[in-house]
Amino acid sequence: MSSDRSGGPADVVPGDDPTPERPDTGGHRRTWRRRDEPEKKSSLLRELPVLLLVAFVLALLVKTFLAQAFFIPSGSMEQTLHGCTGCTGDRVLVNKVPYWFGDPEPGDIVVFEGPDTWTPEVEVSEPSNWFTGGLLWLGRAVGVAPPSEDDYVKRVIAVGGQTVQCCDAEGRVTVDGEPLDEPYIYEDTPLESRAFGPVTVPEGRLWVMGDHRSASADSRSHVGDRYGGTVAVDDVIGKAALIVWPVSRFGTLDSPDIQGTEAAAAAGAVGQVLPLGAGLAGALPVAAWNRRRRLRRSPPG
Repeated sequence: MSSDRSGGPADVVPGDDPTPERPDTGGHRRTWRRRDEPEKKSSLLRELPVLLLVAFVLALLVKTFLAQAFFIPSGSMEQTLHGCTGCTGDRVLVNKVPYWFGDPEPGDIVVFEGPDTWTPEVEVSEPSNWFTGGLLWLGRAVGVAPPSEDDYVKRVIAVGGQTVQCCDAEGRVTVDGEPLDEPYIYEDTPLESRAFGPVTVPEGRLWVMGDHRSASADSRSHVGDRYGGTVAVDDVIGKAALIVWPVSRFGTLDSPDIQGTEAAAAAGAVGQVLPLGAGLAGALPVAAWNRRRRLRRSPPG
């Protein structure tokens, strides 16, 4: 189709206009893509601070109530947890949920805030301004930064009310006179230097020791302080449950029955379940009889 210079229809060659256009409701031609792109960019810039704030709040809630990654600061838990000088330090996931419903048990690996009488196992330079402080906090939350000097990781050996001591005739630690089964011990101290106690752990406190007995400044090293070497249950951050880094060491962390109490606990649980089951078995026929009697008394319709 052709047109004259008076404004009639002109020939349209496909591909002449690289910008896609759509007619609006008024019949005019309008370019959409170029006008929408700045709007999308400005919308994203407005939303970004909100997204970052939401992410920060969620990270804070998870770190406070659920779980936290933790960088192993020293070799005191070798070889259960690697933190030795020159090796790739393990990153573990610390689960806080189990201690919502109960206290740490013997055999648990716990991360805790040490008493003020304990000497830090590592030295950490704290930041001097809020920005680097925030970065350090975030790094500790995801387990890529060293923990606070006040944070420790040890294994629970005895709990409140128990008496811990070393050693028996075979050089083993005992609790309430019974030797512990500790297959995880690595490089124990010489027999002549192992002796300590007896120490009765106060209620609400724990006796903790490192698996690398010859390189762990644990409860044994602080028997003479005002806490008798124990740490408060309330200062426990959580239970070390999983090695998440390096990938080659990925796996769960067990809580062995070092005091041989699981069989007794299982027997106690059975002792509680059997009476409950018997009670339910006796209650069901009575309930069925009551229901049948009500149906007979109710008028039809």
